[in-house]
Amino acid sequence: MDCFSEAEGKRSHDPLYCNNAHAPPPPATGYPLDFVDKLVVIVGAGPAGLATAALLSVAGVPFVLIERCNCIGSLWRHRTYDRLCLHLPKKFCELPLMPFPASFPTYPTREQFLDYLESYATRFAIEPEFRQAVVSAEFNGDHWWVRTKEVTSVAGGGEQPTLGGRVYMYRCKWLVVATGENAEPAVPEIEGSARFKGQLLHSSDYRSGEGYADKRVLVVGCGNSGMEVSLDLANHNARASMVVRDTVHVLPREMLGRSTFGLSMWLLRWFHVQTVDRILLMMARVVIGDTARIGIARPSIGPMELKAMIGKTPVLDVGTIAKIKSGNIQVFPAMQRFHDHGVEFIDGRIEKFDVVILATGYRSNVPYWLKEKDLFSEKDGFPRKSNEWKGKNGLYAVGFSKRGLLGVSMDAINISEDIVKQWRDMRMEDARENLSNRRATCPV
Repeated sequence: MDCFSEAEGKRSHDPLYCNNAHAPPPPATGYPLDFVDKLVVIVGAGPAGLATAALLSVAGVPFVLIERCNCIGSLWRHRTYDRLCLHLPKKFCELPLMPFPASFPTYPTREQFLDYLESYATRFAIEPEFRQAVVSAEFNGDHWWVRTKEVTSVAGGGEQPTLGGRVYMYRCKWLVVATGENAEPAVPEIEGSARFKGQLLHSSDYRSGEGYADKRVLVVGCGNSGMEVSLDLANHNARASMVVRDTVHVLPREMLGRSTFGLSMWLLRWFHVQTVDRILLMMARVVIGDTARIGIARPSIGPMELKAMIGKTPVLDVGTIAKIKSGNIQVFPAMQRFHDHGVEFIDGRIEKFDVVILATGYRSNVPYWLKEKDLFSEKDGFPRKSNEWKGKNGLYAVGFSKRGLLGVSMDAINISEDIVKQWRDMRMEDARENLSNRRATCPV
């Protein structure tokens, strides 16, 4: 028997490695409680959680992956519109250790990406614990204690899941938060929304423009989702309008036969970011024109510099600008308030609408369940420092860097390497201690 085998045998008596050892008392509610010990708990079975799980699995580190929905990639499956494709070429969106199939197009569709995630989980034998919503996670000085409740009704769109009585308690050495930037729909409070007699929904509940033909539809928001929902509505003969509240950079998805993102990454290898921005904006003006003339003003700071400063991603146009120029999509300034059958804008105009779709993005839900104030901000649920992935006491954040799927992979690699190093050091220390004990007890 080698030293590592003996160390594992020794750990069979360590409560951190034994299920149900020194289990906590049942909750005051009297609901049944299941207790599980794992080295690593990963919260969230989206791309971030799957990438981290795959890398830990290959290294042999024991982990459990917790997911509140009944599937992997729940955001992509339940909260996205049908026409969605990856905004960046697939080579920038693949997860660690597994590229996209060669047969997939440059910009895989929503369904193709979901198939990729399913294949990824199968390849690395990732089996999440589904229908478990984390209600609290707290470090007690020695371990992380993660408390979950069973989900009895899985929500879709902007709804919340229904939690049942069964309680699970996980104890771990390392906690990986992989719930990401888009855990919950962000729904702003707008004056008069309760009086609006038309249909009001968040873009997470929007699937297709079918059924909206000839309806007056206002899309609030001009990010990638708002622009694409507006385009989809126009393609289905809806009378589409879009609210552009703030300045925003819109770039064509491709320039000079290459993806704009890939081109910008190449240029940044040779030029300063401000020079790259001037090149991109000059080329964008040639391809899509001056967006300020159609009501979409640009920020004073260039797109790449702004992305580096605050993480605000430029919008990649896939046809919306042409629809605006042709008059198929109207552009309005910020909303002031709702009326019974329409909307009043800040310029005083009042227009009638049958449907208002809030493409106002998503938010992190970390502050609602993580009892920690150093790594994550209580205000927005993001790491306090840009691109920060490691906190104190074995806490990690994956998928919060505002760098898309490429950032997810980078975070997952960093986190897995850090955990694997600590795990191997811990095993080696156990092996040395065991060998020392053997020598002390062996007769001379």
